Amino acid sequence: MKTITIDPITRLEGHGKISIFLNKDGNVENAYLQIPELRGFERFAQGRRAEDMPQITSRICGVCPVAHHFAATKALDDAFNVKPTSAAKKLRELMYCGYYIYDHILHFYYLGGPDFIVGPDAPAAKRNVLGVIEKAGIEVGKEVIKHRSYGQKITGILGGKATHPVCGLPGGVSKGLNKDEVKDIEKMVKSCIDFAKFSLKLFDDIVLKNKDYVSLIKSDPYQLKTYNMGLVDDKNKVNFYDGKIRVTNQEGKEHIKFDGKDYYNKISEHVEEWSYMKFPYLKDIGWKGLVDGKNSGIYRVGPLGRLNAADGMATPLADKEYKRMFETLGGRPINSTLAFHWARLIELLYATERAYELVNDKEITSDKIRNPVGEPGEGIGVVEAARGTLIHHYKLDKKGLIEKANLIVATTNNAGAITMSIRDAAKGVISKGKVDDGILNKVEMAFRAYDPCFACATHTLSGGMPLQVDIYNNRKNLYKTYKRLGE
Repeated sequence: MKTITIDPITRLEGHGKISIFLNKDGNVENAYLQIPELRGFERFAQGRRAEDMPQITSRICGVCPVAHHFAATKALDDAFNVKPTSAAKKLRELMYCGYYIYDHILHFYYLGGPDFIVGPDAPAAKRNVLGVIEKAGIEVGKEVIKHRSYGQKITGILGGKATHPVCGLPGGVSKGLNKDEVKDIEKMVKSCIDFAKFSLKLFDDIVLKNKDYVSLIKSDPYQLKTYNMGLVDDKNKVNFYDGKIRVTNQEGKEHIKFDGKDYYNKISEHVEEWSYMKFPYLKDIGWKGLVDGKNSGIYRVGPLGRLNAADGMATPLADKEYKRMFETLGGRPINSTLAFHWARLIELLYATERAYELVNDKEITSDKIRNPVGEPGEGIGVVEAARGTLIHHYKLDKKGLIEKANLIVATTNNAGAITMSIRDAAKGVISKGKVDDGILNKVEMAFRAYDPCFACATHTLSGGMPLQVDIYNNRKNLYKTYKRLGE
C-alpha cells in the first residue's frame, strides 16, 4: 500500500500532517490527520489561582486568546456565584466583536481565501495573502491590513492588550470606556461594516460568479451530513458571547438545546490511538466511528455549524445575507464544508453590526462594571470562539485554587468532522495514483475551511506520553536527565 504524506500542512494555526493511503489501484483507501504537538493546559492549571485563568488560558493560542479569556472569565462568574453587571456584559461583548472582526478577516484573506481568490490549482507560492493582493489589487491589501488592525485596536482599548487581554474579572471587567474611546471605536466599526460588505461582494464576484468554484463547493467530496452546534439567543439567532447551546440534525430541525452548565450530560469525548486530539460526540446518539449521518453523534461547530444551528442572524444586514446563502445553496442545512468561508463572511458582517449597536448603547460608558464575588465553587463558561463552541470547566477548592480543569475547544469539537472531511476529499480528488500539488491542496482545503487551531485542540492520551527532561547547570553542561516512557 502506497502512502502519500502532506507534512507540514499549511495555512493554519499549529502543526500537523496528513497521511493518505492508496490501494493497489492507486485509489484512496483511507486518510488520517495527525497532530504531533501537545498542550497540557488542563494539567498545569491545577493549583493555580482561579483569577489567573483568564490570563493563563489566553496563552493557549495567539490566534484566539480573547475567546479563551472570556470562556475562563465566564467560568469564574459561575464558580464565584456572581453575574457581571449589565454594562460589563456589554463591554465584554463589544470587545468580543472586535476579536471576531480581526480573526475572520485573518482567515478569509490570509489562510482560506487564497484558495478561491488566487485559485486552488495556482502555484503554492501564490496561494497566500501576497497572491490575494496581486489578484485583487494593492488597495484591497491596504484595506485588509487596516481593518484587521481596527479589530485589534478595539480589543486593545477594551482589553488592555490586543492579543492577550487582561480585563476579564469574575463579576465584570477591570476597565470601562470613556466618551473619546467610544468615538474612536464607533468610527472604526463604521468602516468595518463597509469592509464586511465589500468582502461579501468580493466573494460574490470571484467565487459565486465562477461556475467551477460553485461546482466545487457543491461537489460530493466536500459534503458531510453531521449534526450542527452553536450558541443561540432566545429567538434562536446566532450569538457569539452568550445564550444556550443548540444542536440541529441533518434535516435542520432542533435536536437538543441546553445550558452550557449541562454540557457534560450532553457531550462525551472519544480517544483514538493515532491522535492527541479528542473526538467529542453527542451522548444520546453515541460514538459510531468516523461516519456521518443521523446515527452518528459527530457534530460540527464554527461559522457553518452556527448558521446551520440557528434560525437566522440577530442583525438586519447579516440576516439578509444568511437567507441568501441558504437560498443559493439549496436550503437548510448546508452540508458543504467549503461553505464555511461564506458563513464566515456573514459572521464578519454580523460582528460589525453588533459592535455598532453596542458602542451606541447609552450604558456602554457606565462605571458600574463589576459586582462582588461569592464563595468559590465549580464553574462552567461557554462562548463561541471564531472556530466554534468553546467550553471551560473549573472546579475550585476552598482557597480559590484550581482543583480540576477541563477544556473542550472549538477545533476539538470539530475533530471528527475535520478528519472525515480530509478523508472524503482525498477519496474524491485522487484517482489511480494521480497526484500533483493542486490535487493535494484540494485535500488541504477540506481542513482549512474549518480554520482549525490545533495548538488549542491537543490533549494527552490515557496513560501518559513519552517525555524526557534534561537539566543543565549554569555552565550549560548536562546535570541530570529524567525520562518517562509512554504507557
